[in-house]
Amino acid sequence: MSDSPEVPDLAAAAPFTAADVELLERRCLHQGFFRLEALQLRHRLFEGGWSGTMTREVHRRHDAVGVLLYDVERDAVVLVEQFRAGALDDPVSPWKLEVVAGLVERGELPAEVARREAMEEAGASVGELIELHAYYPSPGACDERVTLFCGLVDSEGLGGVHGLDEEHEDIRVHVLPFVRAWELLQAGRLDNAMCLIALHWLAAERASLRARR
Repeated sequence: MSDSPEVPDLAAAAPFTAADVELLERRCLHQGFFRLEALQLRHRLFEGGWSGTMTREVHRRHDAVGVLLYDVERDAVVLVEQFRAGALDDPVSPWKLEVVAGLVERGELPAEVARREAMEEAGASVGELIELHAYYPSPGACDERVTLFCGLVDSEGLGGVHGLDEEHEDIRVHVLPFVRAWELLQAGRLDNAMCLIALHWLAAERASLRARR
């Protein structure tokens, strides 16, 4: 007889939904470029009944798109570098190497945003666009949902500084051999979720992408 704990069948269990949450109050604490709300709520419990009333602060923002630009012919990735206020206290630098990214405005499709941001931030025209994942980076505190892509590009001639003046963007473009980008990842230099997820996906799929040439 096995002493191993029984693994629950998540597929068979009836999932909780938004109907299993009672929202008692929604209050705006701050409205700027992003919105901060205080929610009073309670929710159903796994073992039955309801939780006590709790207060949770939620950072509400637009959904976002990230796109890793990859040149199959040159086996190179295109990354962008820019100042990030959230990393101001980073022990190395608040300038971060990232994949191209942008916010989804009302009525836009994520794929449209990926192509637009690739041109605005890197001057790159995307050919094939491959959707990788859609995920919540920090669902305990933020409602943002990210859709992540890999965009196939010709990196010849890419580089320089890009971005929109009205959005105070100052974005430097780097074209790196994949092996160099992977070295930076392993050294801890690529330390944001979009970049980590996208490059790990590319590490697994790179051979098959290159075999399609």
